[in-house]
Amino acid sequence: MTRQAKIERQTTETQIELALDLDASGTSDVATGVGFFDHMLALLARHAAFDLTVRAKGDLHVDQHHTVEDVGICFGQALKQAVGDKAGIRRYGHFTLPMEETLVTAGVDLSGRYAFVFKADFTAAKIGDFDSELVQDFWQAAAANALMNLHVVLHHGRNNHHIAEAIFKATARALRMAVEPDPRMTGIPSTKGTL
Repeated sequence: MTRQAKIERQTTETQIELALDLDASGTSDVATGVGFFDHMLALLARHAAFDLTVRAKGDLHVDQHHTVEDVGICFGQALKQAVGDKAGIRRYGHFTLPMEETLVTAGVDLSGRYAFVFKADFTAAKIGDFDSELVQDFWQAAAANALMNLHVVLHHGRNNHHIAEAIFKATARALRMAVEPDPRMTGIPSTKGTL
């Protein structure tokens, strides 16, 4: 069974095409018009071992928010579609990742229910020309559309680039664990029989 998805989203603010393959090698081909965000998406693909293609055109003359949030929506929808009924997967994933002086933990439950907790404060409003708060906005949109629980905790950190990078890498590693096949799990990993 192929665990792939393609999502297209067209609004008056953004036009996005996103393709995701969960059982891949971690290659990425992303172009959103937001350089730092492209860097984060490449990290996400590599550390999740997902293949990810993103083409996004957004109203960057307004700001970067619509582009980043809408790519998060599409990523979450693609993840939900690609993982299917979740039979035979681990379902849960967690990872604590050091990034030089920074330490971040991400925890994921592909439960079919949305919850998002983000405890990571940035020390500056910008990382280059990228709004720091957009890191949270991307992952909130992804979690809401994937229907997953996502908890992100920054234990400590100083450099905002490192904090953002650690968040993307830790969450990618947690997702990688959660979507992996579990050889001991037959059927849906829930006593309810559905997720």
